[in-house]
Amino acid sequence: MDLTTTYLGMKLKNPLVPSSSPLMRSLDNLRWMEDAGASAVVLHSLFEEQITMESHTLNHYLTQGVESFPEALSYFPEASEYKTGPVEYLEHIQKAKTSLGIPVIASLNGVSTGGWVNYARQIQEAGADALELNVYYIPTDPNLTGSEVEQIYLDVLKDVKSAISIPVTMKLNPYFSALANTARRLADGGADGLVLFNRFYQPDLDLETLEVVPNLKLSTSTELRLPLRWIAILYGHVNADLALTTGVHTVSDVLKAVAAGADITMLASELLRNGINRLKVLSLGMEEWLIENEYESLSQLKGSLSQINCAEPAAFERANYMRVLSSYAPDYPWRMEAPTGD
Repeated sequence: MDLTTTYLGMKLKNPLVPSSSPLMRSLDNLRWMEDAGASAVVLHSLFEEQITMESHTLNHYLTQGVESFPEALSYFPEASEYKTGPVEYLEHIQKAKTSLGIPVIASLNGVSTGGWVNYARQIQEAGADALELNVYYIPTDPNLTGSEVEQIYLDVLKDVKSAISIPVTMKLNPYFSALANTARRLADGGADGLVLFNRFYQPDLDLETLEVVPNLKLSTSTELRLPLRWIAILYGHVNADLALTTGVHTVSDVLKAVAAGADITMLASELLRNGINRLKVLSLGMEEWLIENEYESLSQLKGSLSQINCAEPAAFERANYMRVLSSYAPDYPWRMEAPTGD
């Protein structure tokens, strides 16, 4: 069965791409992923703070106003807590390229352009086949407008694209006020691909210590619905490849993503929870389903349930929202039959 797909100009043997996670720090894991059927890998991210730290300017920015807000410093890791520095990251790319026969996609995580441009060049020189820009930015300033937030993404993309020649993909969040327009502007601005969606990890509150604490939970298949819907809406409307991430755990999840229009599906939580060999299970499961349903290739399924190809395109819009609410009839387990009056 032909499971091949194309992403960022690269022909891949299937749509299964392990994404940025702690697993990607180990060369042995990367080799294992390739053996298990991964068609490409996205390495763990190099963070803007790590780049800034290496240039000896992080302390200057963190200590501004330290007399007023000393507690803010506790939210940033100590230098020793960063598992991989910029130099080590570049070496990791080089080793991965030497060890693997599949494409290696690097990842930069941050907000400003700053050191990104220089390290984007070095990442390309290290041999990365493509670069994923993960703009992890939460606009907490009430004076910052939506258009200004969008411009941050466009500026980062423009500066990085001007510095390197390898493909660049943008990892987005679902919180833009006009996501379709933002996606189109990024594609028109040079993004070779769009990754939907970034998971913004939500902190928790500890009532005993009165502190804000980290709280990381792995995704489940229920989280697939949001990126699935937007992949289906954007397919055929933006001139960029589409990658679906968050909520990909089962064969059905992968096939749904492709049917919506995704070129690839990215996995992290599933591999962290159930192991790297899950890639083999998913690949075989796709083949079995396609054969059983008389498909000759995965490409026949691609985009078949996107908005532009769907028999009911309104299913992705407000009409379906109204339909769902009007048709839902809760079945309460505690409901008792009404008294008969006898």
